[in-house]
Amino acid sequence: MKIINPRRKKKATGFERSDLYRIGVGMLFMLGIILFTTMSASSISGHTILIVAAVIGGYMAMNIGANDVANNVGPAVGSKALTMTGAIIIAAIFEASGALIAGGDVVGTIKKDIIDPAQIGDQDTFIWLMLAALLAAAIWLNIATYLSAPVSTTHSIVGGVLGAGIAAGGFAIAEWKTMGAIAASWVISPVLGGIIAALFLFIIKRTIMYRQDMKLAAKRMVPILVGLMAWTFSTYLMLKGLKKLWKFGFSEALIVGFAVAVVVYFAVQYWIKRRQHTLPNSKSAVNSLFTIPLIFAAALLSFAHGANDVANAVGPLAAINDAIQSGGIAKKAAIPIWVMLIGAIGIAIGLALYGPRLIRTVGSQITELDKSRAFCVAMAAAITVIIASQLGLPVSSTHIAVGGIFGVGFLREFIKSNYAQMLAEIRHHHEGQNKEAVDSFLLKFEQASVVDKGVMLKELKQTSESTGITNRERKGLRRAYRMELVKRTSLLKIVLAWVITVPASALMAAMIFFTIRGMLMPAI
Repeated sequence: MKIINPRRKKKATGFERSDLYRIGVGMLFMLGIILFTTMSASSISGHTILIVAAVIGGYMAMNIGANDVANNVGPAVGSKALTMTGAIIIAAIFEASGALIAGGDVVGTIKKDIIDPAQIGDQDTFIWLMLAALLAAAIWLNIATYLSAPVSTTHSIVGGVLGAGIAAGGFAIAEWKTMGAIAASWVISPVLGGIIAALFLFIIKRTIMYRQDMKLAAKRMVPILVGLMAWTFSTYLMLKGLKKLWKFGFSEALIVGFAVAVVVYFAVQYWIKRRQHTLPNSKSAVNSLFTIPLIFAAALLSFAHGANDVANAVGPLAAINDAIQSGGIAKKAAIPIWVMLIGAIGIAIGLALYGPRLIRTVGSQITELDKSRAFCVAMAAAITVIIASQLGLPVSSTHIAVGGIFGVGFLREFIKSNYAQMLAEIRHHHEGQNKEAVDSFLLKFEQASVVDKGVMLKELKQTSESTGITNRERKGLRRAYRMELVKRTSLLKIVLAWVITVPASALMAAMIFFTIRGMLMPAI
């Protein structure tokens, strides 16, 4: 007879209850949408379709909260600058605030000009197309969240609109030039984000972490880095987060952002000066200086994300509402406050219920993040979006953030492997010598500055002939001390999810469109 551990049984039951609780809260949200939309739209012709669209829009919003928001707060949680609870509260507040305050009054009905609306036959076809696109994107995001794969919600809705559009009007309806640019962004976004994040980490290591007096180096460099962050994020917020409230030119945003950066620079300089007597000369102490900037970064990224990406949830819903109200197909549609509320509340609920899964993936299951590395990822996210928007390049905030994490991880691999190889080569050079002498040299090497380390290695290499080390042996050492600090399984899973996002959501949208048309088309 098999004996069941009561503690294990209790744990399993708790997990099931937790799952049922999440599903229950989600269903209550959907029920609330049905009741609210029924009362608000009972007098509108076609209100049943509007109710269905509102429920699907709420489902999409929940999936955006569960998947996409992790990119904004995941690094801060992984570096322990924020707790999971704190991150969810901050993200929920600022995502909803961004959506309601700066989400805009008007949204494009055909996101990113993916298809030509002039080739859509009639109002009913347009409504079915939007329903299919919205539902397919939401289902794909749900699947990706279940698989712990951070994907682009914009690409999901793009694929949905493309697939449903082709199903409705054939391949000629698609704007293939735009699709080509989006496909290019699969490479541009993560590579650019990775390069920028790695560059910042390299700067931090060379100017602070590799110095003998890290406290003095931090006192000089951290105000500059945080000031640069303030400049970047102020510019980013004005260009992306507040663009629907006020129109800022690029030069205006840079000037205002620079003024903010100057104030922040002196404030941080004063703050570090007050702490310098109690600040240890260690990496952990330097890392602690990035805690508050990371919290601000998570909040501002969430605000800008809510202001921009809420359209992915409510854009098609607003388009359906406009088509039902006006009886036509428009390129722009007004967003009623009730539609924006569905998006804002749905994102917050989805984040609270299912966000931790993706937050853990982004924050700790790709590579280990400390606060300085998370700072680099946040900088990469803002700078890449600013550069791409000025160059007219379509980029994904998800791809940028995850690419930044990979960039940081691969740089760590290179540095760690290179350093381990250096130590092994030193031991090889001193082979046969007194152990105390070798240990003394290694201690001196580890405490030396980057420049001094280079000089010491150069002197060793000049004696390579006498010690007998060859290029082949050197290559062998390099292979032996190669490190993997980035989880390859996570890399492959995420890249695969990115590549199939548009095709998967497009295929689902086409199938859903044909199903809806078959059910709703009047019999001939």
